[in-house]
Amino acid sequence: MAIGVVARPGRSSLGTLLHHVHVGGPLSRAVLATRMGVNRSTILALTAELTAAGLIREEHPAGTSGAGRPSLVVVPESERFWVLAFDVAVDRLVAARVGLGGAVLARSSADRPRAGVDLDAVVGKLAELGRDLVAAAPAETTCVGVGASYCGMIRPGDGMVRYGPELGWVDQAFGAELALALGIGLPVAVGNEAHLGALAEFQRGAGVGSPDLIYLHGDVGVGGGILVGGTLLGGESGYGCEVGHMLVNPFDGRPCLCGSRGCLEAETGESALLDAAGRAGRAIGAGAVRAVVADAAAGDARAAGAVATIGDWLGIGVANLINLFNPGVVIFGGMLRDVYRGAAPQVAARIAQHAMPVSRERARLRLSALAGDTTLMGAAELGFATLLADPLGVKVP
Repeated sequence: MAIGVVARPGRSSLGTLLHHVHVGGPLSRAVLATRMGVNRSTILALTAELTAAGLIREEHPAGTSGAGRPSLVVVPESERFWVLAFDVAVDRLVAARVGLGGAVLARSSADRPRAGVDLDAVVGKLAELGRDLVAAAPAETTCVGVGASYCGMIRPGDGMVRYGPELGWVDQAFGAELALALGIGLPVAVGNEAHLGALAEFQRGAGVGSPDLIYLHGDVGVGGGILVGGTLLGGESGYGCEVGHMLVNPFDGRPCLCGSRGCLEAETGESALLDAAGRAGRAIGAGAVRAVVADAAAGDARAAGAVATIGDWLGIGVANLINLFNPGVVIFGGMLRDVYRGAAPQVAARIAQHAMPVSRERARLRLSALAGDTTLMGAAELGFATLLADPLGVKVP
C-alpha cells in the first residue's frame, strides 16, 4: 500500500474528466465529451492517459446482454485509490476509507464523551482508527489524501479550529496535530461540517442539479452551508454561513453558547427540544432526539408540542434564509433530518407566512439524501482535492 501525492501543474483537463467520473459514476465517452464540451478524440486521449495511470478503466455497463455491442463506460478505480475521511461530531468520531467515486470501503467509529476541550483525546482516537484502516488496506492500493469534518469554525488552509462552542475549543491546531499523530506523510485538510455537508449534498445527494442551495445540519447545535451558483459562500475569512447564530427570538430567547440569546441554534437545537419535551437531564444525543420525534408521531402530547415549537422556530429561520438567498432547495441533515420529519407542517406554515412568495415559490424542502454520511462524504472530498487537481501526480505502487 502506497501513500503520497506529488503535485504537478497542467493537468486541468485530466482532472476535469476524472472529477466527472468520480462524482457522476460510470459515464460513456460520449457523455463525457458533451459535459466537458470537447470532441471525442480529446476524450479518447484523456481516458487513455488516465487508464495508463490506473485511475480509471472502461467496461460494459452493468446489466447489458444480448445482441449488439453496448458502448463502454468509464469507471473510477475505487478499490485502488482512496482517501482517509474523518467526521468529528460533538459525541461521535467516525473514520473511513473512501474510494475514488465515493464508495465507502471500510469504516470504524467511537463515542466522543462530552468532556470539554479534548483535542488530545480526539486526535489520539482518530489517529488510532485511521492507522488501523491504513494497515488493513490491500497491498498495491494508494492513499491519496486525508480530509476531516469538524463541528466548529475552521480557519482555511491549516485546519485550525478557531471556535467550537459546544466543547469549548478555541484556536486548537486540529489538522496539524492529527497529521502528526497519523504519521503517514500526508497533511489533513479540515472543513466545517455543515460547509462540507452542503458540498456533498450538491455533488451526490439531495442537491444534485441545484447550484443554489442551503444545507442545515443539526448536531447538538445547528450549522449551515450555503451554495450560490455551486460555490460555497465562505465570507471574507472563511467563517460565513453560521446560520445557527442567526437571531430568531430577540426578546425572550434561550441563552446560546455563543453568548447571545435567541439564536436559531438555541431555539431549535438538542437542548431546546429535550427541554420542551420535559426530558432535560435524561438521555441526550441523536437517539434522544429521535425518541421525542417518534413519541410525538405516536400521540405523546408533550412530545408533539415540543416538536411543533421547534418546527415554528426552524420555519422562521428558514423563511429568513429563503428571503435572503432565494435557494432552489433547502436540505435538512444531521439531527434536523429527524426533526424536520416531525415538524414539516410547522416549518411549511412559517415559510408561507414569512417568506416572500416570489422567493419561496421554487424552493424545495428536502431531507438529506446522504443521511448520516453527509459530512463524512464532504470530508472525503477534501481528501480527493489534490488528486482531482493533478491526477498524474499520484505515486502509483
